[in-house]
Amino acid sequence: MTDTTVIPALNPTDVHAALLARDETALLDVREEDPFAQSHPLWAANFPLGRIELDAWGRIPRRDTRIVVYGEGADDAVRAAQRLRSLGYTQVHLLAGGLAGWAAAGLELFRDVNVPSKSFGEWVEEARHTPSLAAEEVQALLDAKADVVVLDARRFDEYQTMNIPGSTSVPGAELVLRVRDLAPDPATRVIVNCAGRTRSIIGTQSLLNAGIPNPVSALRNGTIGWTLAGQHLEHGAARRFGPASDAARDAARRDARAVAERAGVRRIGAAQLAHWAAEPGRTTYRFDVRTPEEYAAGHRAGFRSAPGGQLVQETDVHAPVRGARIVLVDHDGTPAGSRDAGVRAEMSASWLAQMGWEVALLEADAASDGWETGADAPPRPAPPAVHAITPQALADWLASPGADVQVIDVATSASHVKRHIPGAWFVLRSQLRGALKVLPSAKRHVVTCGTSLLAPFAAQDLQELLGPQAEVHVLQGGTVAWADAGLPVEAGEQRLASPRTDRYRRPYEGTDNPHAAMQAYLDWESGLVAQLKHDGTHHFAPV
Repeated sequence: MTDTTVIPALNPTDVHAALLARDETALLDVREEDPFAQSHPLWAANFPLGRIELDAWGRIPRRDTRIVVYGEGADDAVRAAQRLRSLGYTQVHLLAGGLAGWAAAGLELFRDVNVPSKSFGEWVEEARHTPSLAAEEVQALLDAKADVVVLDARRFDEYQTMNIPGSTSVPGAELVLRVRDLAPDPATRVIVNCAGRTRSIIGTQSLLNAGIPNPVSALRNGTIGWTLAGQHLEHGAARRFGPASDAARDAARRDARAVAERAGVRRIGAAQLAHWAAEPGRTTYRFDVRTPEEYAAGHRAGFRSAPGGQLVQETDVHAPVRGARIVLVDHDGTPAGSRDAGVRAEMSASWLAQMGWEVALLEADAASDGWETGADAPPRPAPPAVHAITPQALADWLASPGADVQVIDVATSASHVKRHIPGAWFVLRSQLRGALKVLPSAKRHVVTCGTSLLAPFAAQDLQELLGPQAEVHVLQGGTVAWADAGLPVEAGEQRLASPRTDRYRRPYEGTDNPHAAMQAYLDWESGLVAQLKHDGTHHFAPV
């Protein structure tokens, strides 16, 4: 067993009390996503042990944040705590008794992922009586060619997988900004949908809060409800919102500002932001809520990309430190980047404030301390020094009968199944020790993943497990470089040395989910309000 004496533990009731008091706390569940989804506290963030080096600095920016960890058992929790300490975190604790200790203390446990946001959606619907229409009612409107538009509030890639026939992709934070151009006649009925319930409810209520003149309803239970009603879905659609007109933009700015003010959202300048960023004992997250394309074209230095609809939907992913402060922008600080400034940040901030976060907007004319281009890139430590080989060198080894080489793929299981090097074994880094009992023995081991971001860390673990005499390498550029070199790949689940627990199969994703699972998911969502009332730490206050 691992020695736990050097890492302090906090009682579950003390952690619960800190969450009640909104004291900054990062409660981290270091299991893989599927076991996390089966049971966890409301404000626990999934933080898989095997990815800590890649995720920690970007998701927990302040090194003296109070962190509480638990995992499959004491050993995994201690390994996670030690890994966090090696990354510079100074206030790392174990959750006394782990998840079982939380339950034994009589504290609430929740299922699924992104539960804070999903339960908030249910809370909003109950408090505000958000209007909705059943799938059959919406189908009847479409069949009658009624004056109606259907707006899909999910990410564009989700929309392309499956969508309501004739609908248009308008991710949640874009709705207030775009709706007047998509439904210019106030008599046009607007229907907002997602895959399940949350983004339909929040999107619909966003339009109602902003006071648009059109009748607005959520599609009750989203594409799940549509499927359970036996109705046809489209696949591969590409309808997206266009540029906002000047009139629509001006009206949206006015309405969104009023919503944000009603929710108590603050506005700050550059000096206040700099003060907050340097303030000891407080975490300040900085998010740019525009589209990823706008962010990549130019963004303020120090701001991470978090499109507003997904930020509200996945607060536990973007901001795992509960009690932290959040600052939003939807401009890059340059005149050319400010045309659509305001609306998306105002609406996103209004929802975060109603979820109990301290949130502020950075004024559009705030002086910038620099701007950058390119996709979002979280800060990460330098990878350990390991021996790298090229794809061609590995190909030569694999073609040589006496090379005795084993390829280990530590990518996500979905990536591995979709494409991997022939003969490679899938291994979860967090379960590498157990996987070695399954893997064939070999003289040489080559570790890979998508682009070999995670592979060096896994290779270091493997070297420690096998001993200094073992020959361990990392594939330069990973499986992507292998495929780009024109080398052969294969697909499927032929060699799984670890179970595929790194991904929880969401009942609302894809097109082949069992109907019983879909219905069970809807029933679960409907019961969240009662769980929130028992837990007590939510601080939700819809306006």
